[in-house]
Amino acid sequence: MRAHASVMHLDLDAFFAAVEQRDKPSLRGKPVVVGGVGGRGVVATASYEARRYGVRSAMSTREARSRCPHAAFLSGRFHAYRDASHAVMSLLRSVSPLVEPLSLDEAFVDLACAGLADLEVPTVSAFAEELRGRVSEATGGLTASVGIGTSKFIAKVASDLDKPDGLVVVPPGTERELLRPMHVSVIPGVGPATAERLRRAGIHTVADLEAVGLDELVRLVGRSHGSGLYRLARADDDRPVVAEREAKSVSVEGTYDTDLTDRRLMEGLLTRQAKEVAARLGKHGLSGRTVSIKVRLHDFTTLSRSSTLPSPTDSPATVGRVARALLADLDTSGGVRLLGVGVSGLADWVQEDLFGETAEEDEEVPEVEVPSHSRRTWAPGMDVVHTELGRGWVWGSGRGVVTVRFETAETPAGPVRSYAADDPALSAWLPPPAPE
Repeated sequence: MRAHASVMHLDLDAFFAAVEQRDKPSLRGKPVVVGGVGGRGVVATASYEARRYGVRSAMSTREARSRCPHAAFLSGRFHAYRDASHAVMSLLRSVSPLVEPLSLDEAFVDLACAGLADLEVPTVSAFAEELRGRVSEATGGLTASVGIGTSKFIAKVASDLDKPDGLVVVPPGTERELLRPMHVSVIPGVGPATAERLRRAGIHTVADLEAVGLDELVRLVGRSHGSGLYRLARADDDRPVVAEREAKSVSVEGTYDTDLTDRRLMEGLLTRQAKEVAARLGKHGLSGRTVSIKVRLHDFTTLSRSSTLPSPTDSPATVGRVARALLADLDTSGGVRLLGVGVSGLADWVQEDLFGETAEEDEEVPEVEVPSHSRRTWAPGMDVVHTELGRGWVWGSGRGVVTVRFETAETPAGPVRSYAADDPALSAWLPPPAPE
């Protein structure tokens, strides 16, 4: 373990919901739930206003509606979340070369590489407080909770202690005192099954866990897991902050305004994406062995499947064929909102005629297009633009009518208007594509 509290964990508060409140002034201070909006949907994120009613991530949308029926239930806008995440990660990388993103909304930062004059608690506290202000400025008002400690584990625990918009620094030497009263589920890897097994053995808190010998833990949960619990119960964690290095994969994905249900259409979209991935590989003189697909279902559940080839390829036909085969194993009957194709295991050479099927390089693949009726389906929360009133977002739709509130992050709460769902003056709005 480190001698100084020099590992920081930054976690953006209620990220998806906070971005929606930032961009929709009429929702600020009100309950917002982001996720699948249908009967089988699942909550991805709930604002703190919604959490007061018991709404939580991974809860069914049906239960969330029963707990907080007056909340705004939105389907999500991944381009907005991606842009906000990029702004934060770029800021973090500007203060330290060692930044390890865990997801769109959280990352570890090694403060020992941040150019601080010293690493004493007052110094790192002041640094983190200033950084939180810069995060808010860079994201248009999003808040972040920050924890700082002598290890990744302690920093992650600390960031959860004063949410939202909090800062907790755990001084060196106080880690065990902090952990002992906490429930064992605070330790990474202790999910419901492990927690129940420990409970049956009379182990409820980290202090209880600390009192158990290594041999007993190995008997309870297995050698690898038991050894890890034994160490973490004593705040023993020496994992380094690992920065992202060169690209490990090349991928293309697309998010669609309405759920896709036509399997042939999905196969065509994957084929098109496979061509784009292969073109990028070829442009950089690369190939890859592992083909993967990413599928986000109607309820925000994200599925990934991959297949590893005997040798690297940059063939669009090969990538497309494997991607379509991977899709065939998934149940997409409920609808798909995102599709993606990626190639990893990169190399700078290609095995010619990998499967003895080079003729397939010239196969004709029909061009695909999301049907026009898909583009005219209005998901709650999606960005739209009207030829006269400008930009707004979908408040609700049904029975041939779409209701829009006209406002953006830069405007006050705006008027609400209803239109025919096929009104040519109203269209979906997307930001311009980012340069490659």
